[in-house]
Amino acid sequence: MRQYSADLTPPWKKPQPVPEVPADPGLVVEEPGTGFCGAVIRCEAGTVTLEDRFGKHRVFPLEPRGFLLEGRVVTLVRPSSSTGPVRPSRTASGSVAVPGARARVARAGRIYVEGRHDAELVEKVWGDDLRIEGVVVEYLGGVDDLPSIVADFAPGPDARLGVLVDHLVPGSKEWRIAEAVTSEHALVVGHPYIDIWEAVKPSSVGIDAWPRVPHGQDWKTGVCRALGWPPENTGAVWQAILARVGSYKDLEPELLGRVEELIDFVTV
Repeated sequence: MRQYSADLTPPWKKPQPVPEVPADPGLVVEEPGTGFCGAVIRCEAGTVTLEDRFGKHRVFPLEPRGFLLEGRVVTLVRPSSSTGPVRPSRTASGSVAVPGARARVARAGRIYVEGRHDAELVEKVWGDDLRIEGVVVEYLGGVDDLPSIVADFAPGPDARLGVLVDHLVPGSKEWRIAEAVTSEHALVVGHPYIDIWEAVKPSSVGIDAWPRVPHGQDWKTGVCRALGWPPENTGAVWQAILARVGSYKDLEPELLGRVEELIDFVTV
């Protein structure tokens, strides 16, 4: 007697097999039910722990077809030789590094900073993050040019503009200009330092504190004189300072928070 299969589901309606991928440390996946995206830091019997770019941890069951890898459904499986928790590598900003990630096509939105040194510091610490997000950083050359730049840029829902300003304290000239150009699609934030040099922790540069420079004197020149650095070549001094910056840990929190705020704003 001929035997018939009890499964009468048409072949085109049956779930298609998906690849099994070892949950190796550092693998970046998304859990579609929650939208949580992060790197694998631990894989134990039946569960996997992910860490997102902000350091938040979530534990998920290792279920069939339970994750997305580069937009494709996959089944995560425990690696054949699991060695326990391993922290994934990180970018200089502290975000989880994504090995092999390609730079995104540049967004219409932009981040402007006040000068060349500001741009170089932001690039060194946040450069990897900015390329993945497709954010371009440009420098103003001076806050006095900000109103005309904002007007020419014409920020909108699909082209947000973020601006980082030095020495943004209430009542200052910079503060008044920032207030005048801020809108729903243009965000101006600032740090309290006279110059971006001060946003580098003194301990990272090998000094006890940044010197106080009398009002009316050029700040960079005054700092160099006070510390015995060559005041006639502040560009070379800045490159020496920048070389001491290895990651976000070398910067003051007042700068870190403002840059992260701008990145979030222009990538919404």
